[in-house]
Amino acid sequence: MTEQPGRLAAYWERQLDKLDEKERRRARQLPGWRTRKHRRTLVVVLVLADLALIAGAARFKVTPDWLFAVFWLSGLVVGGFAFITLRVLTGRINAGFSRLLDEREREWRHRVTYIGYQTLSYLMVIALVYGLIIANTEDGGVRGAMMLSALLVTGTTISSIVLGWSLPDDDPEDFEEGMDHA
Repeated sequence: MTEQPGRLAAYWERQLDKLDEKERRRARQLPGWRTRKHRRTLVVVLVLADLALIAGAARFKVTPDWLFAVFWLSGLVVGGFAFITLRVLTGRINAGFSRLLDEREREWRHRVTYIGYQTLSYLMVIALVYGLIIANTEDGGVRGAMMLSALLVTGTTISSIVLGWSLPDDDPEDFEEGMDHA
């Protein structure tokens, strides 16, 4: 006796199918950029953008407002571009559901998820210590919140940074095979 899947299970399957289709479309984007060299360049840009966010947060309410805006906005815009591009280039390893990943991709994902979690935990401790140090200064609370947000954004980029730096080049034959199935 087989049961029909419930509405929620059927909805979930449709959502996974949509995500899989979206990933197939993304896999065709930026084919010339799918090399380790390009990914590593984007990683460096993303790390520099993260550092700009942190520098902006450290200087918030201490230096002129325009200096904070330069650090913060440049870090946000440049970092956002690098992050989104890295997510496209690293594919579903970083963002997809486990059901859609093969064994190799699952192993990579587990590695980077653990590294990202650990790094984010350490960054939150740094934000806590920073907040305690500046608590009794003028605008200490808002400065602490800005540093917390900068470190949180930095922590969420760690998985993409690790994948972008360490993934090997895509095999062009695999890429062409994936194009044939679409």
